[in-house]
Amino acid sequence: MRILPLIFLIAAAAITNLKAQKRDPLNNETLDSLYLAEVEEKREPVKILHAEPLYIDLIRDLGARKGEKEWNLGLGLTDNNKYDEYTALVEYEWAVIDRLGLEVELPFSFYYPVPGNGDVPRDSIPRSRLNSLKLAAQWSFFVSEKLKTSMALGYLHEFELVDFSQYRSSSLVRGNVYNPFFVAAKRWGDNFHTLIYTGPFIEHHFRDNTLHTTWQVNSNLHYMIPGTRNFIGVEFNKEFGKGDFDMIIRPQMRVSLADNLMIGIVTGIPVARENQRFSTFLRLIYEPGHHH
Repeated sequence: MRILPLIFLIAAAAITNLKAQKRDPLNNETLDSLYLAEVEEKREPVKILHAEPLYIDLIRDLGARKGEKEWNLGLGLTDNNKYDEYTALVEYEWAVIDRLGLEVELPFSFYYPVPGNGDVPRDSIPRSRLNSLKLAAQWSFFVSEKLKTSMALGYLHEFELVDFSQYRSSSLVRGNVYNPFFVAAKRWGDNFHTLIYTGPFIEHHFRDNTLHTTWQVNSNLHYMIPGTRNFIGVEFNKEFGKGDFDMIIRPQMRVSLADNLMIGIVTGIPVARENQRFSTFLRLIYEPGHHH
């Protein structure tokens, strides 16, 4: 796929970075302790370090502290049977008070026919658009230092928008998405992390005033590289509907590029999905004012 050479370059940079860290006079165990202390013991309230998934990410860190903020820029490519889908997103998240995070996101999709596939009717290819305006909130109601466990409740609302070509001929908003969710995460020792993110995904279509509901269950396993903020892991993004089941396995890695800048690299492998083939996704994460 077109984006793979970039992924290999970033992966090579990550390996070089890890080799350099092995020559550091501080051993990995000491660096782990320092990083965990920086996140968890800096000040009240208590906060547990958890690895955050890169594709279906959280609204804000679990146990977020007032004033934390983060910018995300995402770029993706999905290979479908009839067309390629290029995605982009801009996202800003911040903690307005301790343990309450808010998020605003603008996700875009651009569609192009698969080169050389001249038999595909143009009408069968979706139109490019700003998908929606996403607004979300997440409240961490349980944070246990003893259990190394955090839990949160949240709500995400999408104002779904029409295609670019329809901006002058119809209302901009074509529907709503209602998505309450629950998050639970646990760290096992210092380096292994598990997390589950689940809830109903309810689409309200204005044209025929219908509701379509699916259940999303996203489970995650990550291993944080000793002495770093880098990790490798996998997301299992599952969707259940009426008589239908879709799952995409997303191996991933996060690499620290600077003190407050990281990049996430994700590959999507569909399981029991009719039209979608492999996909790739990059997430650039910038934390203004953070020092690690």
